[in-house]
Amino acid sequence: MAHAVCQANLLSPLISLSSSSSSSSSAVAGAASNWCYPFVSLSNLRSLSTKLGCAASPASQMEIHGDERPRFKDFPYACAPIRDLMVEALSTVESRLGTQLVPYTLPPDVEYYTNESGTNHGSLCILSGAPSSPIDFVLSSWLHCKLPTGAAMNITSLTCYMNDSTDAPPLVMEFIQGGPTSLVVILDLPPRRDLVLYSDYLKTFYEETELEKQRQLLLDTIPEAKPYVSPSLYIRCVFSPTAITARVDTSVGGGGGETRLEEIVRERVSVAAKKVLETWLEVCACGEKREVTQEEDRAYLKKRDAMFKSKTIEVDIGSSLPRLFGQEIADRVLAELRVLMGSRD
Repeated sequence: MAHAVCQANLLSPLISLSSSSSSSSSAVAGAASNWCYPFVSLSNLRSLSTKLGCAASPASQMEIHGDERPRFKDFPYACAPIRDLMVEALSTVESRLGTQLVPYTLPPDVEYYTNESGTNHGSLCILSGAPSSPIDFVLSSWLHCKLPTGAAMNITSLTCYMNDSTDAPPLVMEFIQGGPTSLVVILDLPPRRDLVLYSDYLKTFYEETELEKQRQLLLDTIPEAKPYVSPSLYIRCVFSPTAITARVDTSVGGGGGETRLEEIVRERVSVAAKKVLETWLEVCACGEKREVTQEEDRAYLKKRDAMFKSKTIEVDIGSSLPRLFGQEIADRVLAELRVLMGSRD
């Protein structure tokens, strides 16, 4: 994920839960405060108090024993409607992009990894762009982290990145669930150009695609949905003006919160996610190619991506992965990511 994140100039949500959290919604909102998923940094994990109100979801009850390994594309820990959405989205990307993608083989212990106690699980799946394709690579990932309270944090992500032959934006789909009644939704096509200097970029990818309608429908017509505002000023400037960043909390109002959240995901969030995905496929990946022909422009994109690769690997992931999975597993995963990133510099 690290290298993918850097390509888009976007770092995925890093879970940062403080011991002062008092509700599942605030805990989930805190999950997107920093960006380095799927390698979650829980620096205060051991100090979390029982005041953290994340209720354990049915997905968090799933355990893996012995040599049993979850099938990555099944998104085993996600709740049913998110799992269905992600399976369909990944299948759509693979079928629509077709020969633009080629397999990328990860070592089995990097494709799926778990900590010694079996409480934290992570998985990566990568499809590389073919030599003639504008796609850099597609990365799907999930992470399941069991908290000391017995609650679980589950994150599922699909990110599709473009290479420096084009300036088209990447696709980001991310769902962070801290319990059966709380969810953070992130759907976006983050810009790779300055929208003030490149007004045609703003028009092509954000005005003419009418993605703003999806953002308004999700936030203005669902009482339980509120805008998610990252405390990081950097993250705010990375999002596009039509980014859907929402926090859904169905815990208020008595029972039925879990059923209501699943209803919102199936009937509203899925519609918005599929629209964003279809827009990316039609306009960015399979539409008229925006070729970057000037060597100076390509050098700029390449340098920009490389800077974020280095920061993510050495600072963000290098500091958080050992705390979740131990130094040996962290070194193994980091070594593979460095090889992958180096091959794309």
